Amino acid sequence: MAVNNFLNEEQKAWLDVVNDFMDNEITVEYVRHCDQNREYPYEAYAKIAEQGWLGVLIPEEEGGSGGDIFDYALMAEGLGKFGFDFACSVLVPTFTAMNIIKFGTQEQKDEYVKPFISGDIRFSVSMSEPDAGSDVFGTKTHAKQDENGDWIINGAKMWCSGAKADNTVIAMLVRTDQNDKHGGLTMLLIPNDTPGLVINKLPTLSRHATGTTEIFLDDVKVPADSILGKVGQGHEIILNHLELERCAVAGAYVGNAQEAVSNANRYAQQRTQFGTAIYNFQVLKHMLAENQTRVDAARLLVYRAAAMKAAGESAAAETSMAKLYGSETLKQCALDGMQILGGFSNLPEADMERYLRESVQSTIGGGTSQIQRTIIAKSRLKLNNV
Repeated sequence: MAVNNFLNEEQKAWLDVVNDFMDNEITVEYVRHCDQNREYPYEAYAKIAEQGWLGVLIPEEEGGSGGDIFDYALMAEGLGKFGFDFACSVLVPTFTAMNIIKFGTQEQKDEYVKPFISGDIRFSVSMSEPDAGSDVFGTKTHAKQDENGDWIINGAKMWCSGAKADNTVIAMLVRTDQNDKHGGLTMLLIPNDTPGLVINKLPTLSRHATGTTEIFLDDVKVPADSILGKVGQGHEIILNHLELERCAVAGAYVGNAQEAVSNANRYAQQRTQFGTAIYNFQVLKHMLAENQTRVDAARLLVYRAAAMKAAGESAAAETSMAKLYGSETLKQCALDGMQILGGFSNLPEADMERYLRESVQSTIGGGTSQIQRTIIAKSRLKLNNV
């Protein structure tokens, strides 16, 4: 795509490496298999760990590559090629790893970071609850310390992606002060095999492979040093987490949207009806042209947000724009792809029905499209003469 002229040679080469890896080492067939069988992509995750890519964002002194968020967004774009669910298996653990880098103690870094980079452990993050989704201040799952300082946790969480995978540590947002709605939230690190923790993988429309879960906690006990950051710092950690998450997932949406358009384009040029390739029908080629324009625009929004973040600039509105437009673009491209592929689109081997299912989740997870618009609108209030 000509839009990649905005990348330097090193960045182009990096994106090419990830795309080639997906084509030849992971393959669309493998991603499809995991989706159809609701199997976590353990084999592919191990391959990515072997490449050292789990440590792209992690500083060199902690064993990582020391890359920046632009490098990471490009990797997310490549990993999302054959579906966001697959990319999610890598992206979600990294978000928590970076929270440990930024807010964790040296002991926590020593315990978790290198095993994460090597692929020996995974991370998940748990914010939402049955009654607390976009409103994280509605968190009711509560934790209190006993006489020994250990944390005792009770409650229920929802939509925790990847939480049931082997050797996963969950970064869980809990309430530690019932009287302080905004400052009473704390983040705890909880291994998913902790006694009293019940995790059920949900039969959702999307997220078949990585899986999203419900979690029940009944007097779950974790040590005092399981706290990430400080008591009452949970909301700050989540805000830091979400800005990274939205930039990365937007990159993955773009990668998948591009494949949806390319898939539909290939089919339209091969499929013959009424004596000609259906690509020659103006209504279809205009649809493809418009969707390619959407994808290029979404990609540029991701690159802008990632470049700002890499430069250390505040980019809350820009990451929300990238997430909003990237997710809505993926949904439109997948929906139009279904129309172009016709009846064939309903078969798993066409892949488009998977892209469509995952696109529906993309406008909800990580902050709904409505929440992104609210964030963007709030940023406009700060401008003069508007």
